[in-house]
Amino acid sequence: MSQDFDLIADYREDQGKGASRRLRREGKVPAIIYGAGRPARSLTLDHNKVAHQLENESSYSSILSIKIEEKSQPVILKSIQRHPSKPQIMHLDLQRIVEDEKIKMNVPIHYTGEDIAVGVKDDGGTVTKITNDIEVTCLPKDLPEYLEVDISELGLNEMLYMSDIKVPDGVEIVGLVHDGEEQQQPIVSIQIIKEEVIEEEVPEEEVEATEGEEGEGPEEGATTEDDSETETGDK
Repeated sequence: MSQDFDLIADYREDQGKGASRRLRREGKVPAIIYGAGRPARSLTLDHNKVAHQLENESSYSSILSIKIEEKSQPVILKSIQRHPSKPQIMHLDLQRIVEDEKIKMNVPIHYTGEDIAVGVKDDGGTVTKITNDIEVTCLPKDLPEYLEVDISELGLNEMLYMSDIKVPDGVEIVGLVHDGEEQQQPIVSIQIIKEEVIEEEVPEEEVEATEGEEGEGPEEGATTEDDSETETGDK
């Protein structure tokens, strides 16, 4: 079972966007907890502590232990909202879990063998990761922190698919529960990345202007109108 992480929260009664904005100004994160057949409740958490906790990748795919008013309960992080331009967590959705009920969770994929992959080492290909996480379903005790995919034997112009992911006992990939096209959904490939150098075209107007400037002077051996008049006068 994944390592537990602790969060500390308080229940809150005030609702609405105005209340949430006020909490954020005070360095708090509004949140909601739901599931396990119990009513949803609104919470507040300390922003800095939450941000520090979420720096660990495992927090997104682990069973978290949250303490609310001296009582601790297991939860999973179902949704997180971040500010589009500031390093600020805007809202959290937490789901209560019970031991005998399966949960659905996105877990990260860790690719191994990239540097020694056949298509990279022998043919100069580049690894393209199409999928970085995958949704699984399992009992809480079986939840993996990540799934490992070895690509060391992957050749040039070859792919691995969702059906190639190996999962621990008790874990199922949601997209593979029912037979269908998702089984052939690619997750990683090795290909030659072609680089094309595009020369910038000079607009015709600029070309004509340049040619005009070059042709403004008299040709070698030619006389100007002023030269012609001078020569006539000397005679």
